[in-house]
Amino acid sequence: MLKKSKDLAKIIYESQVWKSILRHGYQDIPRNRVLQVVSNVFLHLHPPKVRRHGVRMRYTWCMGGTTFLLFLVTVVTGVVLMFYYRPVGEYAYADMKYLMFDVPFGPIMRNMHRWAAHAMVITVWLHMFRVFMTGSYKPPREFNWVVGVMLLVLTLLLSFTGYLLPWDQLSMWAVTVGTNMARATPFLGHEGPFGLEMGMTPRYDARSLLLGGSLVGPPALLRFYVLHCIAIPLMAGILMIVHFWRVRKDGGISGPL
Repeated sequence: MLKKSKDLAKIIYESQVWKSILRHGYQDIPRNRVLQVVSNVFLHLHPPKVRRHGVRMRYTWCMGGTTFLLFLVTVVTGVVLMFYYRPVGEYAYADMKYLMFDVPFGPIMRNMHRWAAHAMVITVWLHMFRVFMTGSYKPPREFNWVVGVMLLVLTLLLSFTGYLLPWDQLSMWAVTVGTNMARATPFLGHEGPFGLEMGMTPRYDARSLLLGGSLVGPPALLRFYVLHCIAIPLMAGILMIVHFWRVRKDGGISGPL
């Protein structure tokens, strides 16, 4: 039994998936003690040198850095907007009107937040396209490609959850259409494959989990607010740190094909 466990561990440690995530072992030897420092994201974030092609706009398009800049703009303007917004069905729409017509520089803050979010969706797609076209997803960078895909999904979720916050007819019906898709989620939606076998109902499935009920109402507004302002930005921030760190540890921007 012990031999089988060791063989299984050896197969895992020597697999390409494991090597794409961890570059070295963890034996207590002087070399690995040094690697604990140089592999730390906070102690070894920037590379000692940058390859010439890594600063060429015609190769990188600067889409990765532009996406991160737009993320920072949405965070800063979003924090400002939080001072004037209450995620309550009774006040949300009135707060948006107050922000747009009475708060000094309110329209500027809201429009900066909105258009930076739209631009971020575009730039993250262009960044993914550039990475694909230059083959930057190939070994040993496949793990960072997966992290990038996860960041793409979180970017789209940030845009989707923020769409409901104005609490007007456009946002409510758009989210109604969007969350109706969750009813077809495999295993978790009552209209999806194996949903009925798993005991899913219109009151208890993936859609009701998102909305806090069967309709778009105040519980859905609060849930989308928490997801948009706390949960998803935290996950995106952590994955961005990992993403930047892996770019450095994988040798910087990949070279032209």
